[in-house]
Amino acid sequence: MATATEASRQPSAASADSVVIETRNLTKVYRDFWGRKKVHALKALDMEVRQGEIFGLLGPNGSGKSTTIKLLLGLLFPTGGQALVFDRAATDVGKNERLGYLPEESYLYKFLNAEETLDFYGRLFDMSASDRRQRVQELIQMVGLEWAKRRQLKEYSKGMTRRIGLAQALINDPELILLDEPTTGLDPIGTREMKDLIIRLREEGKTVLMCSHLLADVQDVCDRIAILHQGELKELDRVDSLLTVQGVTQFRAKGLSAEAEEEIRQVIAKHGGDLQSMEHPTTTLEELFLRIVSESEARPGLRHTRRAESSDESSGKKAGGDKDA
Repeated sequence: MATATEASRQPSAASADSVVIETRNLTKVYRDFWGRKKVHALKALDMEVRQGEIFGLLGPNGSGKSTTIKLLLGLLFPTGGQALVFDRAATDVGKNERLGYLPEESYLYKFLNAEETLDFYGRLFDMSASDRRQRVQELIQMVGLEWAKRRQLKEYSKGMTRRIGLAQALINDPELILLDEPTTGLDPIGTREMKDLIIRLREEGKTVLMCSHLLADVQDVCDRIAILHQGELKELDRVDSLLTVQGVTQFRAKGLSAEAEEEIRQVIAKHGGDLQSMEHPTTTLEELFLRIVSESEARPGLRHTRRAESSDESSGKKAGGDKDA
């Protein structure tokens, strides 16, 4: 399976003309007991989510992300504007048969095991017993919980709970999946596994609306994003377009001598350019951590090369700079 970062750069299989979600001037104002305006949670939101893409709602806490999700689910009524899902008003609960929802906190029955939990939600969609059995086993395998499918959920870790929560959201094989902070509380490994599952949904032709305040998660998996702040839409575009720094050209080369680097500097200066940096590329902390864990699992007892080199350098400095001493 492609990593989350690699897959995020692949083009979406979506038809650009097929709109699954559309909001028009969508507004939500929370009022107090006396009807006075208390919080302006969402202000005139206009956006579209297309079929087969992963669309990210990004913003800090209190920016209106969860309010938008609840309006699309029909759990809240808009103060103004309109929200359409599958060309139907979001308040039309009939459209909910075609979507799945993973809330920020999964409310599951802790005394049930994974199979019983998914079977219960399958019954809510009037699935036949044979269809439920098949679908339950497919989803348990998909989220990687076969080894714990008969353990009660109260024994599950946070990561396992989020995985069974995602399986619950997929029990009806929905066309649209709404994910509210899907990686909340997960460690780096659990986060990567969740992101890979989200990418797999896109590969199956599903449409995913993912709401998060974690920048790395959105960057890794989303095709397009909308950035909200204090209920207002600030940016909406493809991730690669938003992250491209216009007016700056970056050069990367391997094996250049010092003389070659100096010549490059002179050429850039000759053409009126300003060389801002020429340095070694860096990785991310997430990739470094996952690589160390992967290498450790593959060869127990192996000390990570970069760490060993760093230790050797420190020892050399303490010995007066002679590393071979």
